[in-house]
Amino acid sequence: MNENLNSNYNEADSFEKTIRPTTFDEYIGQSDVKENIKVFTKAAKMRETNLDHVLLYGPPGLGKTTLANIIANELGVNIKTASGPSIEKSGDLAALLSTLEPYDVLFIDEIHRIPKFVEEILYSAMEDFKLDIIVGSDGQSRSINIDLPPFTLIGATTRAGDLSSPLRDRFGITCKLNYYTDEELTMIVERTARVLDISIDKDAAKIIASRSRKTPRIANRLLKRVSDFALVEGLAAIDKDIVNSSLDRLKVDKYGLDHTDIEYLESLIERFNGGPVGIESIAASIGEEVTTIEDVIEPFLLQEGFIKRTARGRQVTDKTYEYLNK
Repeated sequence: MNENLNSNYNEADSFEKTIRPTTFDEYIGQSDVKENIKVFTKAAKMRETNLDHVLLYGPPGLGKTTLANIIANELGVNIKTASGPSIEKSGDLAALLSTLEPYDVLFIDEIHRIPKFVEEILYSAMEDFKLDIIVGSDGQSRSINIDLPPFTLIGATTRAGDLSSPLRDRFGITCKLNYYTDEELTMIVERTARVLDISIDKDAAKIIASRSRKTPRIANRLLKRVSDFALVEGLAAIDKDIVNSSLDRLKVDKYGLDHTDIEYLESLIERFNGGPVGIESIAASIGEEVTTIEDVIEPFLLQEGFIKRTARGRQVTDKTYEYLNK
């Protein structure tokens, strides 16, 4: 096995944790957000109080989970994690909150998917550090009041607009994470390669960055796949030739569009005459969930000007016709 290009990284389920930065200084990109949270975190430590609740929102893969872990690490406290869909009843929330120590961080991903009746219980927990829940069935129900230690809730969402106003207003710090530049993604690819002990030249890192949909998670995933091709071919380092051939085999084009994006765009043109058309019709035509289209496929296509949203639905732009030679 090649020494410079080996597989000494963990399996896919722990890959993200392996390469995840642990401090603000290691975290690349999102400069304004990072610097502001750095100040707020330092101030909370100086006051010896909990950090205000933090809402992080933006497209998937931009580093919300990573930032939450860094905040907890910089505060020197524990972090408990959960996802909105996993909190199905008040008892689930109570179990999470009751394990918190003073100033701990509770990170809830996809916080917009917490059921409404559970969300209402969260209000008093966030505002007064009290948990008020009703247990038992009708006729034998009783209210339980639990005092909670001061803590910081960090909520992450791809859909800030789906949060109710009462919940959104209880976050003292709200940050939008934006897409990354190619320069920032190149730095991320190079850093990940160093962490995984993979040799890669600058030009190769730039190509991976340019095809990563401006998203660090995708950049890291493509690096991992390219390194697999290079390893099997017995290469000592990743260069632009193996990157280009690998990404061609993965059907990731120069814009970072994959077969799902192409299918989406071609469906708009061939089945709906370019639009406008409702998202439910598009979802049915390509066999994808509406949420997948809205959260994963469309944000980048909108950002890059391949589609636009109108009052009557989605519509392709001239750029798409030129790109697909239609």
